[in-house]
Amino acid sequence: MTASTHPISPLRQRMIDDMRLRKLADKTQSAYIRAVRQFAAYLGRSPDTASAEDLRNYQLHLVDHGISPVSLNAAISGLKFFFDITLDHQELMARMQPVRVPRTLPVVLSPEEVSRLIAAAGNLKHQTALSVAYGAGLRASEVVALKVGDVDSQRMTLRIEQGKGRKDRYAMLSPVLLERLRVWWKVARAQGKMLDGGWLFPGLNPIESLSTRQLNRAIHAAAELAQIDKRVSMHTLRHSFATHLLEQKVDIRVIQVLLGHKKLETTALYTQVATDLLREVISPLERLQPA
Repeated sequence: MTASTHPISPLRQRMIDDMRLRKLADKTQSAYIRAVRQFAAYLGRSPDTASAEDLRNYQLHLVDHGISPVSLNAAISGLKFFFDITLDHQELMARMQPVRVPRTLPVVLSPEEVSRLIAAAGNLKHQTALSVAYGAGLRASEVVALKVGDVDSQRMTLRIEQGKGRKDRYAMLSPVLLERLRVWWKVARAQGKMLDGGWLFPGLNPIESLSTRQLNRAIHAAAELAQIDKRVSMHTLRHSFATHLLEQKVDIRVIQVLLGHKKLETTALYTQVATDLLREVISPLERLQPA
């Protein structure tokens, strides 16, 4: 977590210590602290003085102000940690229940659109990073966290350290992707942009990695230049990777492992967007005999 310029109250420090003890990710810690801070601002006093009715009214306040289901559940998660763990007052959160998030189908690009998108990226670094996201099905955070030593050309794998859920895993490394990585490595080394054992995709300062924000800006610019009329993000490449493998008849359990999904049902969502599979199904209408 980034250090605050303001003095930290004993209550906040206790919550931070509780999160550190449970080894919560920095991003999660920041989100939980923000949820409690926003509740305290609404309350107008220290959050440890809140009642169950205060919490219920706060949830109504958020709903009335049009908060999305995802953001509402994030706020509830942060408050639940604070009241359940830090204050040990589980009874206060009894009325605050997460809401159901409508499940939407992921946006998927065709192979031709993926090819156009990567080609339209502004420079070789961004083209290669997008190739990794699609070619190995990685999240944006996993792409920027890669180091040169994570590329194993003998076993043809990419080592993903501390991916989502703080789990290590191996991702696939295809011959085409390996070749693109080698081209990028040679160019970056020749230009002095890549350090020994350093980031595979360094930022302007080679000591720091490319940020996910920079990568998202790059893909948005590429999508516009390639005239792709879809809502494209870095996760779109991951969705496309999974869907295209499914359309190639790759076993869904293999795809689950490659994506690092904990639950098979998460991976199964892609069966709903694998349109090549749908086209192979013969409608019963086709089999009707003329009357």
